[in-house]
Amino acid sequence: MQKGDFVRIDYVGKVKDTNEIFDLTNEETAKKENVFIKGRKYKPIPIIVGEGFVLKGLDEQIMKMNVGERKTVTISPENGFGERKAELVKVLPMSFFKRQKVTPAPGLVINVSGMRGRIQSVNSGRVRIDFNNPLAGKTLEYDIEIKEKIDDPKNKIESLFEFFGVDIKAEIKDGVAEIESEKSKMTPELKEKTFSLITKYLKIERVRFIEVFDKTKTQNK
Repeated sequence: MQKGDFVRIDYVGKVKDTNEIFDLTNEETAKKENVFIKGRKYKPIPIIVGEGFVLKGLDEQIMKMNVGERKTVTISPENGFGERKAELVKVLPMSFFKRQKVTPAPGLVINVSGMRGRIQSVNSGRVRIDFNNPLAGKTLEYDIEIKEKIDDPKNKIESLFEFFGVDIKAEIKDGVAEIESEKSKMTPELKEKTFSLITKYLKIERVRFIEVFDKTKTQNK
């Protein structure tokens, strides 16, 4: 694989020391390992190789693989979710939570100033919160398979939005990409991000976003 290739991958991500599965894309495996989540969609995910759609260490390994190849790779904390940082463990007074109308308890995940953290302990009016990623400092292991390479430009665009969880219809006419979606699904940030990737990796210089208002769905809200 090369940087900029559009591919679909299947994987199982585990913590190497414990074999605890933290992420996977295959429904059969999820059920077999008793980590199946009802309502979640399990299927190979589309990515652009080398664009940070997956962890740095995993991206680097994918570049060394071919379509149809399976491999088990080990990802160090440095190339995964980073090392744990002591400065990301904070202590806040109980008064902070009273103002937020939140009852703190060990294990509760909260958002403070845009940072997600997990409460470790509640003692003597003080609440200890760990803002490190739960997988920070851990060595990871991935069983990964490259299922297919996406070559058709239209399919590349559709797979790009699939990664971001947005259903679209794409057409390419005279070097212009037309992307049709429900208005509520297409944020300015997503438009900017996808425009940048489409013009970077496809021979397209203009992207036209067509936002559709669905009368039926509007009436049902």
